[in-house]
Amino acid sequence: MSFNKVVKLAAGAAVLALSLGSAKAADNVEVLHWWTSGGEAAALDVLKKDLESKGVTWADMPVAGGGGEAAMTALRARVTAENPPTAVQALGFDITDWAKQGVVGDLSEVATAEGWDKVVPTALQNFSKYDGKWIAAPVNVHSTNWVWISKKALDAAGGKEPANWDEFIAMLDKMKANGITPLAHGGQPWQDATLFDAVVLSLGTDFYKASMIDLDPAALSGDKMKEAFGRMEKLRSYVDDNFSGRDWNLASAMVIEGKGGAQMMGDWAKGEFLKAGQKPGTDFVCIRFPGTQGAVTFNSDQFMMFKVGDDKKKAQLMMASAIEDPKFQSAFNVVKGSVPARTDVPNTDFDDCGKKGMADLAEANEKGTLFGSMAHGHAVPASIKNAMYDVITRHFNGEITTDAAPAEFAAAVEAAK
Repeated sequence: MSFNKVVKLAAGAAVLALSLGSAKAADNVEVLHWWTSGGEAAALDVLKKDLESKGVTWADMPVAGGGGEAAMTALRARVTAENPPTAVQALGFDITDWAKQGVVGDLSEVATAEGWDKVVPTALQNFSKYDGKWIAAPVNVHSTNWVWISKKALDAAGGKEPANWDEFIAMLDKMKANGITPLAHGGQPWQDATLFDAVVLSLGTDFYKASMIDLDPAALSGDKMKEAFGRMEKLRSYVDDNFSGRDWNLASAMVIEGKGGAQMMGDWAKGEFLKAGQKPGTDFVCIRFPGTQGAVTFNSDQFMMFKVGDDKKKAQLMMASAIEDPKFQSAFNVVKGSVPARTDVPNTDFDDCGKKGMADLAEANEKGTLFGSMAHGHAVPASIKNAMYDVITRHFNGEITTDAAPAEFAAAVEAAK
């Protein structure tokens, strides 16, 4: 073979390699998320496999930490380096904050073609869109005012599901007398705030809206807020001494293993029970936190899309489309424990807790009692949420008295505005 032919063949091979490399890059998504627990990872795998079946390679960038704070720190570093991932799991006001910085992508092309406006609840669209453009694809709707109870522990405590605060306390007292940790809890600010969210909601939907969303100084500092902190102090007495720093899924494991009686946590906890082979009604019971039935505090996991080069845009839009596919919405949320982010997905494949979650969400949406969760970044911007976290956790840990907490709470919110 002549030297010229060799050169031409080599050049042709190089061009082919470059073109194949470009094709590969075009069909690759890099995804930053914090779904690292067993149940969450299993749910995320549904999306990975769906995309891989369409020829899109998934580059995983997991950052552990149930509330997503560590993931947001990692994201800031990537954006500062002008090298953002394709998609990032994000919540509520965090999405809005990034949109304001002008670094997010535009999914309107696929959203318009597929009619997302008609099927995604308005409460979610408030975060999925910015300046009229779709910038994030909502994966689910989680509700946070749940209690997960060991069926065995409940039966040993009399078998009655608590319908109000007094009955809840009576159940916890019996569990304590039976020698288990009544309330399985992890001492992390977002987990403390999850309890607080439910407690405030149990004192009335008007009170929740006034204090957690409208930030009314009278509601934040008044007698009803003192009652909320008093209930938090009572709940603290049912938590074990080793709670500090415990991850939420380890608290779920306490209930699953019979070491804990109940856990107050969002419906992502259900994924842990299911992964452990447990069944609702048989091994565990799901109820709304007593006093909150008929109302729902929610958060919505969304994949926020960042501005990417033209070579990555196709895969990004394919990912967004895959997320909103009704079949995926059902398959994913059945595993995750949440409910679909679309209103047109049937409940056929969902278990009893899932069916209840979908019915509760529809009821709250209809009644006007569907509220963004403060604890999970859907009620107030991060600066105010973090100020609330600080007071809630210091009070839960005994550093602030119940009498002093409301005034300190109101002052912290005012300072953060």
